[in-house]
Amino acid sequence: MVPAATRLPGGARTGRAGDNDRVNAADPSRPVVVAVVGSTASGKTGLSLDLAQALGGEVVNTDAMQLYRGMDVGTAKLPEAERRGVAHHLLDRLEITQAASVAHFQGWAREAISDLRSRGRTPVLVGGSALYTRAVLDRFEFPGTDDGVRRRLEAELDTLGPAALHERLRGLDPEAADRMIVENGRRTVRALEVIELTGRPWSASLPTLEYADPRTVQVGVDIDRATLDARIEQRVRVMFDDGLLAEVAGLLERGLAEGVTASRAIGYREVAAHLAGELSLDEVRERTAAATRRFARRQDGWFRKDPRIVWVAHDDPERVERAVALVRQRGASTS
Repeated sequence: MVPAATRLPGGARTGRAGDNDRVNAADPSRPVVVAVVGSTASGKTGLSLDLAQALGGEVVNTDAMQLYRGMDVGTAKLPEAERRGVAHHLLDRLEITQAASVAHFQGWAREAISDLRSRGRTPVLVGGSALYTRAVLDRFEFPGTDDGVRRRLEAELDTLGPAALHERLRGLDPEAADRMIVENGRRTVRALEVIELTGRPWSASLPTLEYADPRTVQVGVDIDRATLDARIEQRVRVMFDDGLLAEVAGLLERGLAEGVTASRAIGYREVAAHLAGELSLDEVRERTAAATRRFARRQDGWFRKDPRIVWVAHDDPERVERAVALVRQRGASTS
């Protein structure tokens, strides 16, 4: 269910009061909220399944692209047969033509977490979208929106291009500009909208390092760069072997090019360029792997800034036991 909105003066909207407190009920009888974080291809999925089985839990997806129906191979979405019987939530939630919203996702995820905990099930969040994870776990109030301001900025984006708007953002909020890639015009537009509506930097609206519910623990999967790069290369090879070209071709027929969020997914945009005759297959593979490596480094940089994350080595044979002990310790310490 999408959170309702409250209209502000001038047409701006903000999330419904109380939505961000959905998990803010530190009841010692309720299970701890667990989040498995880290770079793509680091081994988060396997650890999340291990923890869900050990803790009597269910998995809650926090990967923005796995929200989309039909985006399976290129997002490394775990097939149902490989989920070990563990229930998964927030997969295949959107059509590829729909835009993914962090604010909407926050509401969906907190609703799922609340339901799981009410049934005595441990929510195990897993995914590579750091902002989505933080929006769910931390105190995070979303600034309002204004349709008129948004439309004007989007028109400027179409006319001037993402680089010009990104440079404008850099002049207003250098920290925000550093957090965004130039090509992501949609995020730049949102940051400029927030600045115009609030008179404050967009970066000031980011979540603070304060859990919405203190009964929360984040487990990071630590992996060295050489091993991670090798895993990424292998993952890209498997994706193409498993039919990424056919998947993208089918999604293009369903409107992938019109999807403002889905169309930007790594691998999908490169394959779309190949199918349009713009890139060779070798170029597509190389660019997909390179883009994934860059993304993995950004993920690692984001997560490393959070001192609350406890890291376990990807190849530690006792990583599951260590993580389970950590979860139980957090539950006991906040009882």
